[in-house]
Amino acid sequence: MSNVQSAPVALQTLAQDFREALRHSVYLVRRLDAEGELSAAQLSTLKMLLGDSVRVGEIARNLGVRVPSATEQIIKLEKAGLVRRDPDPDDSRAVRVVLTAEGRAAVDSANERRNAVMAGILETLTDDDRRALAAALPVIEKINGTLHN
Repeated sequence: MSNVQSAPVALQTLAQDFREALRHSVYLVRRLDAEGELSAAQLSTLKMLLGDSVRVGEIARNLGVRVPSATEQIIKLEKAGLVRRDPDPDDSRAVRVVLTAEGRAAVDSANERRNAVMAGILETLTDDDRRALAAALPVIEKINGTLHN
């Protein structure tokens, strides 16, 4: 018997409700900057590069797409001057994608616009709702951290 089958019904229900809330949250985040120049996938790709260069395969995994689709996205971003591809020093067959200064500026600009829209949404919540949301963020980060382990 697998862990999924043996999980209590209440835990299964919580898992389903949480996944559904996340799905709707993804839709919301994608619509925060509908007028922006970058698609949600393009912005997600750029944000992956904020810390360090990343291999194309890792970008594909994080986006939930195949490598050719990620490569196509990267080529578009490269043509726009937002990223560049450098040889991977550890593997001569691979490349690492690096954010350019223009790419960082595009991320900063999109973040400012999206944060302003989200702040307007959060402003409609009660103080108790905002406190509950703030209290839930560390738990959500802990759940997100399981993907990196």
